[in-house]
Amino acid sequence: MSNFNSTIRSKCKKLFVAAIDFGTTYSGYAFSSTSDWSKVLTSNWTGGKVVTLKTPTALLLDANKEIKAFGYEAEDQYIELAREEEHEDYYFFHRFKMILHSEKAISRKTKLKDATGKEMEAIKVFELSIKFLVGDLMKNLKNSYTDIKQSDVEFVITVPAIWDDRSKQFMREAAREAGIDKASLTIALEPEAASIHCQYLPAKDHALSLSKYLGELAVGTKYLVADLGGGTADITVHHKVDDGSLEEMREASGGPWGGKSVDDAFEMFIEDIIGKESMKQLRTTSFDDYLELMRNFEMKKRSVKPGKEGNTFLSVPLGLVQIVKSDKSRKSLEKAIENSPYAGKVTFENWKLKWKNENFLRFFEVTIRNIKAHLREILYDSDMTDVETILMVGGFAECEVVQNAIREHFKTKRLVVPEDAGVSVLKGAVFFGHVPDAISRRKARYTYGIQSWPSFNPAKHPENKKVEVNGKYRCKDVFFKYVTKGQVLTLGYEKAQIFQALNPKEKKLECAIYISDSRDPVFVDDQGCRRLGVLTIPLPDLPDGAAIELEESMIFGETELRFQAKDIFSGKSYEVQMDLLGDTVDEDE
Repeated sequence: MSNFNSTIRSKCKKLFVAAIDFGTTYSGYAFSSTSDWSKVLTSNWTGGKVVTLKTPTALLLDANKEIKAFGYEAEDQYIELAREEEHEDYYFFHRFKMILHSEKAISRKTKLKDATGKEMEAIKVFELSIKFLVGDLMKNLKNSYTDIKQSDVEFVITVPAIWDDRSKQFMREAAREAGIDKASLTIALEPEAASIHCQYLPAKDHALSLSKYLGELAVGTKYLVADLGGGTADITVHHKVDDGSLEEMREASGGPWGGKSVDDAFEMFIEDIIGKESMKQLRTTSFDDYLELMRNFEMKKRSVKPGKEGNTFLSVPLGLVQIVKSDKSRKSLEKAIENSPYAGKVTFENWKLKWKNENFLRFFEVTIRNIKAHLREILYDSDMTDVETILMVGGFAECEVVQNAIREHFKTKRLVVPEDAGVSVLKGAVFFGHVPDAISRRKARYTYGIQSWPSFNPAKHPENKKVEVNGKYRCKDVFFKYVTKGQVLTLGYEKAQIFQALNPKEKKLECAIYISDSRDPVFVDDQGCRRLGVLTIPLPDLPDGAAIELEESMIFGETELRFQAKDIFSGKSYEVQMDLLGDTVDEDE
């Protein structure tokens, strides 16, 4: 083992830690025992003649919304159903995770549309997908450990670090509905998991992953972590501190610049040639052909070489050719290309699209431009000039086109891409379950605070904020700050405040939590401020005239925000789960 895990014991109290990497394009799981926690085993999936460590994020349900298949099997079964025209009563969901990034008002009522346009609650789709992965994991474990129970496993689910608190809670609730006990679930942030993976690898793996550049870094060294997945580019900067743990030097940022954005560019290219109606027909009534087309593109996307002269050929399914042929305005795929903006840049020969390599590489242009621009913004910041290493992980990081673009653009930086970049997040999430304090400090992504009602002060409060409460004038909507955006937060950093209920006869106290993109907001309705959610805290029955005082605490520095409330009169404490998706849930400690 490396120096790291030869001296560090797993902090997990269960027999195993299992991580689920629920990705936009691919998903999988991995696990290790607490007795030998650096030996991580991954799932294996068979797609055609290829065995991979992840499987497509695709879910097939029957007419009763019961799981029929997941991954490669879901795709293959749905293709067969579609070819036999027996697919209409089934539900097929494909690459649906990005709704948690793109849908800002995500809730339990948010709907997803399947391949034929049928709607279903998004949280149910996530739940069933996680349920399948957990079931497959347990079946895998039972093959070697016949007496093992799900309660013997600590689960870790990965999410992009750029996700907001609402999306994290959505994923946690879906996992709970899938049968994972809330006390046995940890949320891991994807770029953190990858960074931890490269820090804690056994020494025998150093040559494979190049992680010796990280594991042997001197205390005080900074490096940028770029997790380029299927859906998002998730970027942060880590700093090695005295105790060997990692500190987040810059709050996570990024955008929808994963491998799927290249797929989107290709789909738009096809739509420009065949038209919106034909593209809609391909995605719905000929979904098997659509899936075949995108699988073919995925293979070319992974294999194309940067800077290499020659041509790229892509097989076109028969269904696509027939759809275009039935379009009277286009008549054939050849004519559709001739009349499109891409005439002369692509041809159709022998059932294949043909590009010069330089033209095919243009599908990557916008995505790579966005990634480079964001990396520049970070690396050229005055506080980041001493960052010399870029650690690039995630499935999209394995693409040579992306690697070459980053290497050429940032020639003064050292680019480190582990050989197993596509599963660095997954394996690192397992490590995180064993060593949850591997990241010892994080940066606040927002300014967090509450709505307060202090006594009205005409010298500093505007008249339009003046309200009368129980015979006293107060200032409404004041932003009472708990932490500031960019503030360094240690694990379990707690910020508490004692409040007195304005009306002692109330049975509950509601406290709105606000976030802001500004470092110093004044009022909760300032520009850049928004309500995160509302905490509801039960109030005790007190004798007439008695004051009701509550100590409210927000706990920061972890991958999720936590809340506590304590009744000063009775000493009773509550672990308060602020429900960002609907009603608030309160639980006695």
